[in-house]
Amino acid sequence: MFQQFIEELKIQLQQDLPGQPVQFEMASSDRKLSPPDLSKITGYRSSAVCVLLYEHNHSIYFPLIERTNYEGVHSGQIALPGGKVEPLDINPAAAAIRELGEETGFFSDNIYLLGKLTDVYIPPSNFLVHPYIAYTTEKPVFKHDEKEVNQLIDLNLLDLLDDTLVKTTTIELSNGYKLKAPYFSVQGKILWGATAMMLNELKFLIRQNPFISFYQSR
Repeated sequence: MFQQFIEELKIQLQQDLPGQPVQFEMASSDRKLSPPDLSKITGYRSSAVCVLLYEHNHSIYFPLIERTNYEGVHSGQIALPGGKVEPLDINPAAAAIRELGEETGFFSDNIYLLGKLTDVYIPPSNFLVHPYIAYTTEKPVFKHDEKEVNQLIDLNLLDLLDDTLVKTTTIELSNGYKLKAPYFSVQGKILWGATAMMLNELKFLIRQNPFISFYQSR
């Protein structure tokens, strides 16, 4: 059933995506005021992230990382594995797979790209993020990079569909500014911001995928 689910998701990613309207359901209060026109953004830095889907014990999972604390706007946040597109990367997709390996310790020739979600622009860091969806048919063995990753979280895909895990809180930024933001409660941790926006678009697609019902019924 996993392969049927994957093939359907690949088709979904090749069609028109739900895009910013769905992503911005999980945007903070200040971001909702001015959704950017992605076609007009210039001078940005490119980064890429990867949602790596895999099946284990008749459930579908993907890894998230909790970043270590550092001097930066994304310090300590829950995120998808990813990072800046480097000159050595032939394209953003290659950067997503490279960063996945570097941050989670999972390097394999058995990783297959399915497509990508809608890009997300992050004003505080001036990054345009390219979110890719991939899968593997093996159970990954993770060994996270302790310099960049405080903890690795395996998230059950069905948790993403659980609306009771969507909550709202007040986030205090490093500069003391406070904003109201929706978030996914992930194993007691707050997943908000650009990552939540990207995952909300994935959530929308998963709900339309007829093969997810197999996992929901187990």
